[in-house]
Amino acid sequence: MSDLNLDPSTTAVVVIDLQKGILSMPGSSPYTPQEVLARAVQLLDAGRAAGAQAVLVRVGRSPDGRDALQTPVDNPWRSTATPPPDWAELHPDLNPQPGDVLILKRQWGAFYGTDLDLQLRRRGIRTVILCGIATEFGVESTARAAHEHGYAVVLAHDAMTGRNAHQNSIQNIFPLLGRVRSTEQIVKALGKA
Repeated sequence: MSDLNLDPSTTAVVVIDLQKGILSMPGSSPYTPQEVLARAVQLLDAGRAAGAQAVLVRVGRSPDGRDALQTPVDNPWRSTATPPPDWAELHPDLNPQPGDVLILKRQWGAFYGTDLDLQLRRRGIRTVILCGIATEFGVESTARAAHEHGYAVVLAHDAMTGRNAHQNSIQNIFPLLGRVRSTEQIVKALGKA
């Protein structure tokens, strides 16, 4: 495992789906949504203080839902309840700032169908630090795309949680896409600059 050196001026802290509706969903493992939120706030605070770019990603749909992916799959995501009006709102603890990049996505990954890559490149970002919910859905999809777009990827393993495959992503997928570190290690690396 190599030492983690980060240049905050070319680094973004990308927070995936820490919005009211997702934070209230049951079944997260190994960390609670509240633990993930607290660690994401630590990463954002350290990143902002060091001069890194904050990127807050949330998932949402149009009122009629017709912008959602509607491809045939063996196990469709089912939701019978109408989400509350604030379901897609970012959690206020993230403390959005005027210089933050806000991304609305319509599927798991934060790159496809959004201007995330454009926003990062225009700001000279070369490294992305990822955290959020769910590890094996939004975070992993975004990590794969970030890697394929040529970004250096850092994954905060204790600032994300999953539904059922968190450990598989952490142990088998993420080390192939980037560097897997704790929130503490990343905060320390951001403070070295």
